[in-house]
Amino acid sequence: MGRRAPGRRPFRGPVRGVSPRRPLTVGVGARPGVAEAEVRELVLRTLAEAGQPPSAVAALATTAARAGEPGLTAVAAGLGVPLLAFAATRLASVQVPSPSARVRAATGTPSVAEAAALLAAGPDGELLVRKRKSTPSPGALASATCAVAAARP
Repeated sequence: MGRRAPGRRPFRGPVRGVSPRRPLTVGVGARPGVAEAEVRELVLRTLAEAGQPPSAVAALATTAARAGEPGLTAVAAGLGVPLLAFAATRLASVQVPSPSARVRAATGTPSVAEAAALLAAGPDGELLVRKRKSTPSPGALASATCAVAAARP
């Protein structure tokens, strides 16, 4: 006892620079009537871009005006996570890297996806993936955006 194998150092805690996987929050902005498949594809593609599995998601978040959208509620249910809803005034109070005047005119906040992801991540939330747009069918406008955040370690 008390001896260690040659060449092995005793455990002194976590390795610096390596942190345990943090729960992720995915903010989603959407047009009314957005299809579940379009939201799901966007969320999974964005998570893959971040190198994160769907199992790392703790919550989806959106604006209160879209909290009842079947496409959003179905994706949250499929991931087994809650769909959190924030008032547009609360979303508008969050500084984001990709604000949109068009989104502000339509929703009352310059950001839904990034702001919702950050709010859901908590007061020390960190944006891991900036806003991404869905891939619509040819000739159509993107119907969804998403961003990924996590609490700072």
